[in-house]
Amino acid sequence: MESVIFRKEINDELDKIREADILIGIPSYNNARTIGHVVKAVQAGIMKYFHDKKAVLVNSDGGSTDGTMDVVRDTKIEDFQSVLLHHRVEPVLKIATPYHGIPGKGSAFRTIFEIAGRLNVKVCAVVDSDLRSISPEWIELLIKPVMEGGFDYVAPLYHRHKFDGTITNSIIYPLTRALYGKRVRQPIGGDFGFSGNLAGFYLTKNVWETDVAKYGIDIWMTTTAIANNFKVCQSFLGAKIHDPKDPGADLSSMLFQVVGATFDLMETYHEVWKVIKGSETVPTFGFRYDVGLEPVSVNLERMIEKFRLGVKELSELWKTFIPSEIMDFIHRAAKLSKEDFYLPDELWVDIIYNFAIASHRKIMNREHLLKSLTPLYIGKIASFVIEAWDSSAIEVEEKIEKLCITFENKNNLIIENWQ
Repeated sequence: MESVIFRKEINDELDKIREADILIGIPSYNNARTIGHVVKAVQAGIMKYFHDKKAVLVNSDGGSTDGTMDVVRDTKIEDFQSVLLHHRVEPVLKIATPYHGIPGKGSAFRTIFEIAGRLNVKVCAVVDSDLRSISPEWIELLIKPVMEGGFDYVAPLYHRHKFDGTITNSIIYPLTRALYGKRVRQPIGGDFGFSGNLAGFYLTKNVWETDVAKYGIDIWMTTTAIANNFKVCQSFLGAKIHDPKDPGADLSSMLFQVVGATFDLMETYHEVWKVIKGSETVPTFGFRYDVGLEPVSVNLERMIEKFRLGVKELSELWKTFIPSEIMDFIHRAAKLSKEDFYLPDELWVDIIYNFAIASHRKIMNREHLLKSLTPLYIGKIASFVIEAWDSSAIEVEEKIEKLCITFENKNNLIIENWQ
């Protein structure tokens, strides 16, 4: 893939800027409705908290047809003196560039990393372009731990509805924590801070023509930072409210993408995780407070029915790699009523680890394998919803903690069966 910084019009802009202290990247694709608010929040955050630094905002756009890039170019903060504490030494510089290569967030990130290297920036942050809850404080919380605390990577920490972020809560967070030993609560959060040094390290990795560049970039960034001993922390940003995802989106494709990227990283970093035992907290910045959250509706009957249908249609496939005693439990669960429906944590951890081993051993087409996880995942979420129906946010977090401990306690299963 041709480097974006070798394109003349971008090169000319970078020559004019020469160097910068801070780079904020906003990958986008048809986000004209929301990106203006994000740009204003970014500019306000820079002016308020880093008024003496030279900052560049880079919008890396994936071919929007709704005028997203025009909104970025035209967005100005009106009457900022009434909002902000300081005049800026110089204005926030903006570059809007279309990115080329594989359509996906990873290509946008590569562009941002390259520009960061070219401008020799000290600190970078990347924020989603569809955020409705971003505030200027997010910029401080993503950048300051790197600029003043010597951290290389700042993961986001959000309050989310107890039935939101279920792929993170049930698979990605507990699995990543058990494998790499760091309690990064939102490893695929989408809004990150990182050092210029780490951005340069990311560019050395040969992933840009792979599936990671299509849809695994968030978990790749987090895992790469942890597994290579970069200094990692997290910042509490409040609620993450953004455009709703397409309700018609294929859940099995989403699982294939996110879980597949996580399993790919297990191959890359086997030498790291095979010796990890237990986990430790990472430093957390920001003031924790309760926030209003948008409701998440669930249809339990439909979820349990999808689980039962999956058991009926996919059992022959599953039993080729899932032990018979686990299959027996799955069959019994499919016969339970809604009131009694339950998939225990121990069973779920066994399922995920057996899927990881099957993927590693290439026992069948990988996409077919990972998409077959969907009804089991839906069953686990149904069980969790029933269990957490009357639980407070704190009680739900305790349940997720219990699941994480189970992943950690059973990780010998994957260590012993990997070879």
